[in-house]
Amino acid sequence: MIVVAVVLATALVSLVWTPFDPQQVEISNRWATPGWPHLLGTDGTGRDILSLLMAGSRTTVLVAVGAGLVATVVGIALAALGALTARWLRESVAVFVDILIAFPVLIIAMMISAVWGGSLWVVIWSVGIGFGVNIARVTRPELRRVLRSDFVLAGRASGLTPGQNLVHHLLPNVAPVFIVQLSWGMAVAVLAEAGLSYLGFGAPVTEPSWGLLLAELQQFITVHPLSVVWPGLAITLTVLGLNLLGDGLREATDPTLSHARGAARVARTHVPEVVA
Repeated sequence: MIVVAVVLATALVSLVWTPFDPQQVEISNRWATPGWPHLLGTDGTGRDILSLLMAGSRTTVLVAVGAGLVATVVGIALAALGALTARWLRESVAVFVDILIAFPVLIIAMMISAVWGGSLWVVIWSVGIGFGVNIARVTRPELRRVLRSDFVLAGRASGLTPGQNLVHHLLPNVAPVFIVQLSWGMAVAVLAEAGLSYLGFGAPVTEPSWGLLLAELQQFITVHPLSVVWPGLAITLTVLGLNLLGDGLREATDPTLSHARGAARVARTHVPEVVA
């Protein structure tokens, strides 16, 4: 949670301030070692690495949030179609989801980027659609389980339409599962954007990106290895932070895990003492 908050705060701060202009080239100051005033050093063109990382955090947050919104719309739509509609449509949606699940999100993003060209919006849409299918696959069984609940049947008997049932009863009850999947999807989006930018399918060279910075610096890894560490560390910590956030949300919202933790605490409290 702390890592995610730091990345978000850095992205917001970078909108109004960075230590140096991220695109300012200063050949006379190339490969400066970490210190003052360049806390993380400079790259081969004299650009401040800390400023590049701060500017790149904007791209990371944009892709994570944008892909998350797309995945939300796609996931809810497919899950609702797969749970609330006629049988033939439910089966068609299930087949469609199973086909797309067979392809990793990164492969789908690479194929779409290769066809439409590399841009952040292509990455957002491709990753969002790809992970939205994963969300639908996990959420659909939960929706069908809630559909058989007494309060849903009572709402249907009282005259609620399927749409009203979806909004008032179904979505609130599957929200914990959905939110956890969404946090993991945002981690996938961060990793996909960095990977696609590294391979040349993601952010254009005019946009600051951690993956693009990593690609530019990796050719100097044997001469200036420390410079490559910073963007790699930023990507790793952000993805790890989002994954840990997803795990924390799952533990906080899953009643079975909460019950198991409560039972474990009770068991530890009431362990009888053995007197020798």
